[in-house]
Amino acid sequence: MPGLFSKLLRLEHQIFVWINGRLHNRFLNFWLYYVTYLGGATFTIAASLLIWLFAPAPWKQIGLQALVALSVSHIPVVIAKKLYPRLRPYLAFPGTNTFRNPLKDHSFPSGHTTAIFSVTVPFMGLDPILTAILIFIAFNVAISRIYLGLHYPSDVLAGATIGSLVAFGTVALWT
Repeated sequence: MPGLFSKLLRLEHQIFVWINGRLHNRFLNFWLYYVTYLGGATFTIAASLLIWLFAPAPWKQIGLQALVALSVSHIPVVIAKKLYPRLRPYLAFPGTNTFRNPLKDHSFPSGHTTAIFSVTVPFMGLDPILTAILIFIAFNVAISRIYLGLHYPSDVLAGATIGSLVAFGTVALWT
């Protein structure tokens, strides 16, 4: 088992280096630096709240579901960050590409990724085109966290899983 864990860690590091190092270019520096904010607290709370308060049905109900999923999904994130104090990659690996004012709290799991998945998943049942757009956005936020040197691939995978499962659960319990 320790051999498998070592191989998985090496694979994760290789994926991290590929996304954070080899993919860097001007367009992605711009795009991923700004798209990452779509997973931040300010945007996810504001968007969910505004949709819930001002949108017509069925958007109104889904906005509330997204707000509830967002709130509930951060309970396991806070617990995991306390139980598993993982250093952020830019702190652990010299030479990691990062940008202005990087976060200094624990890395696992990615809160931005959790947030964007918990907020977008409830809306995905409305329309296949909307689903494709929201998956694209959520995936870009997740990749941006690695690209910016703030998270490992397993951090964003855990965040996507937590956000999606809580959102699915919220929607399922709602109906």
